[in-house]
Amino acid sequence: MKGKQFILLILGVLFLSSSAIFVKLAAAPPEVTAFYRMLFSTAMLLPFALGDHRIRQEIRSCSRKKLGLIFVGGILLAVHYILWFQSLDYTSVASSTVIVTLQPLFAVVGGYYLYQERLNNKALIGILIAIMGCFLIGYRDMQLSTTALIGDILALIAAAVITVYFFIGQSTRKHSGLIAYSVLSYGSSAIFLLIYCLITRSNLTHYSAETWLYLLALALFATIMGQTIFNFLIRWLSTTVISMAILGEVIGTCLLGYIFLNEGISINQFIGITIILIGQAVFIWFSRGD
Repeated sequence: MKGKQFILLILGVLFLSSSAIFVKLAAAPPEVTAFYRMLFSTAMLLPFALGDHRIRQEIRSCSRKKLGLIFVGGILLAVHYILWFQSLDYTSVASSTVIVTLQPLFAVVGGYYLYQERLNNKALIGILIAIMGCFLIGYRDMQLSTTALIGDILALIAAAVITVYFFIGQSTRKHSGLIAYSVLSYGSSAIFLLIYCLITRSNLTHYSAETWLYLLALALFATIMGQTIFNFLIRWLSTTVISMAILGEVIGTCLLGYIFLNEGISINQFIGITIILIGQAVFIWFSRGD
């Protein structure tokens, strides 16, 4: 992994960590929050696509197969957000984020069967160490109630879904520009979410100015400055590496939860954060030659 890629990974995780915070602060149903996240993100990127004839040409010349894969990825991204945002209504920010970032478990298996990616034992140990840190952070929250368990299950399914999204990106981004890929992916996701909101008759308009501000911030920080960085890096880095980096979202979310939601950082969380960092360091060190 190159130095610039490493820095971008850190920045991507930092901005993505704001996602759960803005979702909690926005007073809107999960599907509506997800829809406006994708709609606003598409709108922010669209001027760059329309203003560059090379990007317009790339979009027009996309094969049906590539468009189909990108659209499927967009739908999976929409499903991921619906499930994850719904989980935040059932359980705590810490617990939901811990579960949804267990993507490396799915990424290692998928990478092995889809791309014949093989990690050495020491890198795998790094993954397990980091995941242990995640569970230590969310352990107490996972004991809350049956309702919290429902939230955890939704978050786990969301983790599997977003991993498939990244695998599709790993395949299609090798021959696609970042803006074209992101506009098509986010746009198809927004269309799917709009249809879902209309079917469920969700309220799409009557929200406070504060909620609209949080929805815009969710799109700008968590998606444009977070998710899009991973869309950029997936061209060179594997889904497993991206997923391992996203484990750091648990750390960022805990810190932001402390600052903006007055959720204290317990000794368990502090120790868990330390363990995650150790696990990530072990993984990066022993997989750097892969």
